[in-house]
Amino acid sequence: MLELLLSVLAGMSYVFLSANPGSQFPPPLSRDEEAKLFERFAETGDEDARCKLISHNLRLVAHIVKKYYQANPAKDDLISIGTIGLIKAIDSFKYANGARFGTYGAKCIQNEILMFFRSQKKLASEVSMNETIETDRDGNPLTYMDIIKVDDTIADDIDLRIKLEKVSRDIEKVLNKREREIIILRYGLANEVPLTQREVAEKLGISRSYVSRIEKTSLEKLRSCFD
Repeated sequence: MLELLLSVLAGMSYVFLSANPGSQFPPPLSRDEEAKLFERFAETGDEDARCKLISHNLRLVAHIVKKYYQANPAKDDLISIGTIGLIKAIDSFKYANGARFGTYGAKCIQNEILMFFRSQKKLASEVSMNETIETDRDGNPLTYMDIIKVDDTIADDIDLRIKLEKVSRDIEKVLNKREREIIILRYGLANEVPLTQREVAEKLGISRSYVSRIEKTSLEKLRSCFD
């Protein structure tokens, strides 16, 4: 079953690298769902739980390959190697410690790809940390040291994007037109600079106290929806 899943996931990752990011994958797991799956896998060795953890976290592999190795002609191989790193991460992750899996998983994926490059260079005992192993999309050299020292925020970026998408849906669902207008202007949600309450009031031709009252009510609605 796992072999079939990996084959399907590799195909999904390939599509991801040339299509709309995120559209080809199962939705990310919530923190509670992920914890329950890790618990089932740890306590009973549940293979279905393991496969679900793999499929719902494969986007990490695709993001890393897309971000660092877009120009590499062997992206299919890197996806397969990165997926092995993801599986190792899932098998070794200690969910009970309370750490975030996304950050741990991203590092394991990077390490697996790095080991692949080391083996390709046939440097069993000597590896130059400054040796170029790849170039980025702008033609800049990428070294072993670049990969090791990078403080990657991929997992955090994905988590933030998921939350922003949920907030956007909630804004459309629970707020009326005036409330949406004020919240969007106040927090720069339309890719603009956030405005003060006074600036929002002047822009909309209403009082600052009215803006404050509407903003407070809107945030309470969103907080209830998000909880």
